[in-house]
Amino acid sequence: MWLRHTLREHWKVVSMTRIRPPALAGTFYPADPEALARTVDGLLAAARPPQATGTPTRPPVAVIAPHAGYVYSGPVAATAYALVRPWAAQIRRVVLVGVPHRAPVRGLALSSAAAWATPLGHVEVDTEACAAMATLPGVVVDDRAHAEEHSLEVHVPFLQRSLDGGWQLVPVIAGGNGTAQIADALTPWWGKEDTLVVVSTDLSHYHPLHEARAIDLATAEAVVALQWAGLGGEQACGVSGVRAAMELCLRHGQRVRLLDLRTSGDTAGPEDRVVGYGSFEIR
Repeated sequence: MWLRHTLREHWKVVSMTRIRPPALAGTFYPADPEALARTVDGLLAAARPPQATGTPTRPPVAVIAPHAGYVYSGPVAATAYALVRPWAAQIRRVVLVGVPHRAPVRGLALSSAAAWATPLGHVEVDTEACAAMATLPGVVVDDRAHAEEHSLEVHVPFLQRSLDGGWQLVPVIAGGNGTAQIADALTPWWGKEDTLVVVSTDLSHYHPLHEARAIDLATAEAVVALQWAGLGGEQACGVSGVRAAMELCLRHGQRVRLLDLRTSGDTAGPEDRVVGYGSFEIR
């Protein structure tokens, strides 16, 4: 207890004035606040997630959604966030699990910032949760990994437009092959009634459209079946977080439901070298 209290106090001091600024505004999504709000709201309004069996009585435990530029993956990400919107007032914490593109990460890497900024404003970081997670094996603080990483940042405006104000963010980058270790680190927040876990991943990369569709369909079937052992980085670039989420589903008797499966060739790009996108719900 003494160690955890000391870490929490230290976190408050080091993060007191730190704000992680947007690195992708104007490239992956609009930099103008009004244009960004219109874009996200339009994507959410157009989203058509498949009808669930029965009437859910609580928010999803987690969603899996893509992280490319909004023109490419925005419609697929919106399909997941459209399911989150009805629970806007209930979700008070979001554990956002991304993938490292800019710096190597093994295990989990946290940000020391007190808030994350987008053109839509600041989101407070749950420093208590971050300090608690920092005491776990395989968890480090690495601001270099977070500085220009898009796999987390592109989700924040969707969350800002989907949730009520006052929610807090736990930004995490997951790397390496330690599925059980990553799942263990996420366990304290998995399934909490006020907490949503968002796992960020794109699917196959740079295949012709027909090949990508076949690869991504096989990946989606494996995810829904919770067969994570055969999934690698060729199938999902955020595979560490996806595998950990599937492991947690197995531990807790939960299910994964496919919401949307498309490629950049289906949304806005050419068809000769496409990137695959999928969104999933976990309950």
